Amino acid sequence: MEYTLKKSLGQHFLKDESVCERIVDALQQDMLTQLVEVGPGGGALTKYLLKIPDISLKAVELDDEKVVYLEKTYPAIKGKIIHQSILDTPAPFTDQFTVVGNFPYNISSQILFRILEWKEQVPVMIGMFQKEVAERVVSSSGTKDYGILSVLIQAFYEVEYLFDVPPESFNPPPKVMSGVIRLKRRAVYEPMRSERSFFVLVKAAFNQRRKMLRNPLKGMFDADTLQEAIFTKRAEQLTVADFAALTYKMKS
Repeated sequence: MEYTLKKSLGQHFLKDESVCERIVDALQQDMLTQLVEVGPGGGALTKYLLKIPDISLKAVELDDEKVVYLEKTYPAIKGKIIHQSILDTPAPFTDQFTVVGNFPYNISSQILFRILEWKEQVPVMIGMFQKEVAERVVSSSGTKDYGILSVLIQAFYEVEYLFDVPPESFNPPPKVMSGVIRLKRRAVYEPMRSERSFFVLVKAAFNQRRKMLRNPLKGMFDADTLQEAIFTKRAEQLTVADFAALTYKMKS
């Protein structure tokens, strides 16, 4: 049985067995009891995940045709597929679960925000992204790739770039390099007034990333606070801890 590729869903199917094996090896370095695969597509990774002993697996797949294909090709997946978009489905388990996937590139940032929504339940995520997105997630303050995603993810997760995946590992080959990263939830988060104020602050700061912070943030702090030296910096110069500390000075 064949299936078609849907550009609208950002589909690039993994065909390189060694990449699948490396992802599964990385997964098994941490405690694993419940696993959610996002976008199994043609099942290249799924067939390895089904062999991991003593775990409960669910796969989230939006594309009708792929659901039919997966159930015919890998009968063991029957009853484990959530036929929905990862952006719409509620958390697939009620307690802790790991997330893995060759994520559709057109929604990869949104998937990361979904992981943040579920962070109390997701201790580990291993995902394949366009290399540019992967680098953004792991970049440190002071670099050009450092932005909203970097700060929000790194506030709650330790991030690690695992390895590159070249275009020829996929069918069809994307025009870009890909990269696999691992997120591991932090045992302790930086103290912040609230997650909501932290998110609002970070997004506003990077909204005008070339300007001194006192410009994009002027409505959020009183005039005296805006005279502090930190407000002469640009967003990319602040660490996660700097942003977290600033939330306490925001106007309520």
